Amino acid sequence: MEKISVAIRFRPFRSQESIFSDRYWRIEDNRSISLHRPLGTPVSGVSFAFDHVFDHTFTNEMVYSMLIKSIIDAAVHGFNGTAFAYGQTSSGKTFTMNGSENELGIIQLAVRDVFNNVEMIKDREFLIRVSYMEIYNEEINDLLSLGSERLPIHESLERGIYVSGLREDIVNCSDQVLQLIKLGEANRRFGETNMNARSSRSHTIFRMIIESSLKEQGSSDDISDADAIRVSVLNLVDLAGSERISKTGAGGVRLKEGKYINKSLMILGNVINKLSESGKQRGHIPYRDSKLTRILQPALGGNAKTSIICTVAPEEDHIEESRGTLLFASRAKRITNYAQVNEVLTDAALLKRQKLEIEELRRKLHEGSNSEVLEQVILKQRNDMLKSESEREKLVIELEEERKSREVLEQRIREQELMISELNGLPLPDCDETSIQTSEGFKTPGYKTIPSDYVARRTTYSSKFESSPFPIISGNIADEDLWLQLNNGHTTDINMLQMTPGLKSQSLHPHDISIKKQSVTLEIEKCQCAENISHLEAEKASLIQAHLKSKEEVQILSSEKEQLVNELENEKQKFLDLRKELKQFVDAFFKHETKLVSIYTKSKAMVDNLKTCKSGYSIDHL
Repeated sequence: MEKISVAIRFRPFRSQESIFSDRYWRIEDNRSISLHRPLGTPVSGVSFAFDHVFDHTFTNEMVYSMLIKSIIDAAVHGFNGTAFAYGQTSSGKTFTMNGSENELGIIQLAVRDVFNNVEMIKDREFLIRVSYMEIYNEEINDLLSLGSERLPIHESLERGIYVSGLREDIVNCSDQVLQLIKLGEANRRFGETNMNARSSRSHTIFRMIIESSLKEQGSSDDISDADAIRVSVLNLVDLAGSERISKTGAGGVRLKEGKYINKSLMILGNVINKLSESGKQRGHIPYRDSKLTRILQPALGGNAKTSIICTVAPEEDHIEESRGTLLFASRAKRITNYAQVNEVLTDAALLKRQKLEIEELRRKLHEGSNSEVLEQVILKQRNDMLKSESEREKLVIELEEERKSREVLEQRIREQELMISELNGLPLPDCDETSIQTSEGFKTPGYKTIPSDYVARRTTYSSKFESSPFPIISGNIADEDLWLQLNNGHTTDINMLQMTPGLKSQSLHPHDISIKKQSVTLEIEKCQCAENISHLEAEKASLIQAHLKSKEEVQILSSEKEQLVNELENEKQKFLDLRKELKQFVDAFFKHETKLVSIYTKSKAMVDNLKTCKSGYSIDHL
């Protein structure tokens, strides 16, 4: 827990005439600033104190060394860091952050120091990513990628607050980063006003994401940092300046830009004002009212080390604007952040680390005192940790078994679907649609392929076959040649000829009988296939039901796992509280021990003095 570091920086006077004015700002001991009249009389109520106050003689490198360098060093070791410049337009914010051709700015100096610190740390591996964005008229644009405009802001447990779709380049050296900064500055929006020939018309945020991990894990006794990855975010912000229309002479597009700039800076001031109030009086903090404050939320009252440079114009014409900047800085100085190392740990590494801390507490407890109460609490804490670890391993095994069973069910469902598709596409015998020519020259009736549906059709085999025409007989008398032709030489009574019925149909050929049998067999097989398909459909439905049931069980196990993780977090918090109480107990023990030693020393000295006095008295008496 630490306060935000706030510094004031004065730019030089624009002209010599501005030096001689009715009121001027006086800097004392580079810590305090106050408004005075020409004879040295201070103006009542206009006096402020800050961590640093820089006049025009301080360079960017001096400001960086005294205010920002410690944040850069902390960012390399896993702390989030933010530095931004605030002030009215033309007060020197962009020069402070980005520098000029002759002098490097804070951003360039920070990039150089990041890579220098990385090279000095030999036992860790680093991965550095950079991005560069601007907030123009309350829209987020990517300065490293043309066309990436109006990017949205998202928030997640893993990444925190981030801009979706923002380009992040992996970099290996400072020169590569400086080239990207140069590219971003070329895409940034500037404009000319009456107060500044090159005025920033947008807020810019240069971000470095620094990830690091140990190169080689230590021995089995040193596993406190095993599987731990440090991830820190460094934000370097150049804000656009607040401006008055009467002074800037803005109109048209410039007027619209100025309205958006003043609105976002006003919301930033409201957030600072809310954060500077005490806990009971503090109400809702409007982080979401502006994209600027939403992105900078972790840096304002959150998990980050933050420094603010408030730039001031020393001329008398800008005294009211400068006073507003100093009031903003004085409120920001009262904000407290809670910075800590950002580490991503696996469950196994977290359990190992807590085991080591418990063992360390046990060792210190045995060395310092023999408190049975604390011993029992530590033993209970250790048992709870072992129990949670075993339950976690059991859950992992159950989830793995459930996953395997689900894969088996899915495989069976795929096989059943494949069998159903094969049965639905079973081919039937391919016959001619008109007739089948036999070896003896006879023609069978037309036979068409039965469709694949299950509608019964009337067979066509009972229809009359084609036959030769019956000889025409005129009257009741036939000649001898006709009788011989009809009866193959056998004689028959003519009356019998008249009584013989007409030919109904011819007998079926053996080949036709085989075709009929084949069709009956196909019908039977088709019925059997239909029964198999219905059976497979029922089995498929049961498998799907079992699959859904297994999914519900997996969800239940997942919820139980989340509950166990929450319980583990609670146990971890209890352990931290216990460690804090133990530390207080040890400190109190050492204080009492010191007092006892002091009392013992004093009492021993008093006894020695009494003995000396007594012996002296005895000698004098003798």
